[in-house]
Parts: sequence; structure tokens; C-alpha cells
Amino acid sequence: MHVVGFCGPSGVGKTTLVERLVAELKARGQRVSVIKHAHKTFDIDHVGKDTWRHRQAGAFEVMIASGHRLAKMREYEVVGQPTVHQLIAEMVPCDWLLVEGFKDADIHKIEVFRAAMGQAPLYPDEPFVVAVATDAPAALPVPTGRPVFDMADAAAVASYLMDTADRFDYLPERHG
Repeated sequence: MHVVGFCGPSGVGKTTLVERLVAELKARGQRVSVIKHAHKTFDIDHVGKDTWRHRQAGAFEVMIASGHRLAKMREYEVVGQPTVHQLIAEMVPCDWLLVEGFKDADIHKIEVFRAAMGQAPLYPDEPFVVAVATDAPAALPVPTGRPVFDMADAAAVASYLMDTADRFDYLPERHG
């Protein structure tokens, strides 16, 4: 399985790029999954629905499945942030696992950067950032030898990933 992260501040366009990459890689015959980091409490079911009622009753995990999909929710008994490696271990193997968020994770990442947002880039100091996707390559505040892509060109990013796939091999034994 190949794992690549996408990092950058909220609102920069990570989700749009990941969405386009999923479609692009799938069109190239790849099986693609996604892990998305959420900064706030979130819910995927609704008040009054069976899964919500089971969680409210105190279930540790609730799984709902049909002939079309499966969803699993787990309530942490102690509030804490799971590591990206714990979450990767929960996933069914696939060709590509795209990880959105987790900017501090020790996995290879592509930084999504917009100079107009006025935030400092991660790539100058973050060794796990292996490429940059941006809307304005000429506006990068710090020169880089890393590959730089137009963030609207998911095909170019997908080609880079496919051409350098070995770099993104995920070896669980390296991460405990």
C-alpha cells in the first residue's frame, strides 16, 4: 500500500485536491482510500437514528452495514488523538491511501499552499514534505528543490505519485 499525506491550513484546498486525486487515481485503475483529520467533534449520524441511539446508550463501537457500504464509529473512552499510524492500521489495504490533515505525521506529504492566505509554509522546515501543490508557483516564499505542482492539475500530481510510487510504500513495521 502507498500512503501520502496532504497538509496545509484549513481552507487552502486540500479536500478539493484529494477529491480530484481520488477520481484521477481510480481512473488509472487504482484502488484508493482516504483518511481525513477532523479538528472538531463531528457526527456522521443524526439524532434519533439507530446508530446515534446505540452510541448514546454507551456503545464503544457501532457499525452499520448494508449491501452497499459500511461505517464504523468508535467512541474514545479517554479523549485523545489517535496517531495516523493507528488509523492506517484500521484500513483495508488498497493501492493508495490519501491522508488529509495530520500535518505533524511522519509520513511523506504534499503541502497544499496558497501565498494569498499569508501563512508561513511548512516545506522549508518539514522534512516529510516531498512536494508542494500551489495556485501560484512563482509566489512561493522560499525556493525549493522539491517538485511543485499546480494544485488544479490533479493529473500531474497523480502522475508524480504513480512515477515515484516506491517512495510512498507504507511499511507498518517501521511504525510499530
